[in-house]
Amino acid sequence: MSILVRFNPDGLTKETYDKVNDKLHDSEWPPDELVLHVAFGDDGDLKVSEVWESREQMDAFGERLMPVLEEAGVQMSAEPQYFDVHYVDKG
Repeated sequence: MSILVRFNPDGLTKETYDKVNDKLHDSEWPPDELVLHVAFGDDGDLKVSEVWESREQMDAFGERLMPVLEEAGVQMSAEPQYFDVHYVDKG
């Protein structure tokens, strides 16, 4: 079952997001199992939401992602929120 996950990084700036994004693009980004990735909000308070094919696939990617976030100094202000997805329209 697909899931939507909302991340709440603490004080995430566009500059830091772009650095992490660039580093991920040097590897396998976006992973095939990622349906949608959205970064939104004000500079210094960016949030990220993603839709994944499954929680297990997201967790597996998280093992590669966490060292990149730690290197960039990104910390979460709260635990991610998870929601089961009823429907996704890929347009």
